[in-house]
Amino acid sequence: MSEILPWITLVVCAGAALARIPSAVRGVNPTLFFIFLLATAAAVLSIGQFYVAIDGALGGINIAHVVLRLIVFATIYLIAVRVTKGFGAPDAHRMIAGRPGLAVLAIFSAALVAIFLLMDASATSADFRDTAGASPRNEALMPYYWATARGYLAYVSLALLPALLRSVREHLPPLVRTGAVLMAAGAVATVAGFCLEFAPAQLLPAAPAVNNGAVVFYTSGLVMVWLARLNAANRRSHGTSSTER
Repeated sequence: MSEILPWITLVVCAGAALARIPSAVRGVNPTLFFIFLLATAAAVLSIGQFYVAIDGALGGINIAHVVLRLIVFATIYLIAVRVTKGFGAPDAHRMIAGRPGLAVLAIFSAALVAIFLLMDASATSADFRDTAGASPRNEALMPYYWATARGYLAYVSLALLPALLRSVREHLPPLVRTGAVLMAAGAVATVAGFCLEFAPAQLLPAAPAVNNGAVVFYTSGLVMVWLARLNAANRRSHGTSSTER
């Protein structure tokens, strides 16, 4: 099951990206296409066969894993900026995209790269956790690496959650509220994924399902909001046509 989940995530993200290509070519909301494209790239790097091939091209020392984590940072940042603007959440927007938010992003990004550089180089491993066994140094640093990798995602998700939950209760179109519910589920799953890093080892097998679920929830939520905008645009177009006739 854990091997199927990344493929499901890839199909969802790639499908959303492909569906957005016509609009992106027309210059309509290209940011949404870029979000789905980044999510697709992250999904590709999360699949063992692709990861091994890409990391081999980068030197075979797991640099691809740092690239993957930074792509995920960029993806959730762009999602958060879009959500805070779309749902009217200025406080959350400041926490994520204002000076405090950008400082948090810079700190987590720098810490992630620094911890990786402090580790002893090890051969490509599709399961990065396995590299902890390469040396005592790696074993000691691995928990900090994962806490940093999941920490920024949890920070953004906690900042977004109040705005998403508020939107669920407001009188918005059903598709928008459905999107808010899905993204709220993604935020909760993301925080749960962070908490699993500190949970007993026997709970770690649940991490892939939780983390892949978070990606699917966030992506599906954005798709719902996009569909709501399409429906609204179609209604306006039909209304204009009726008036003209």
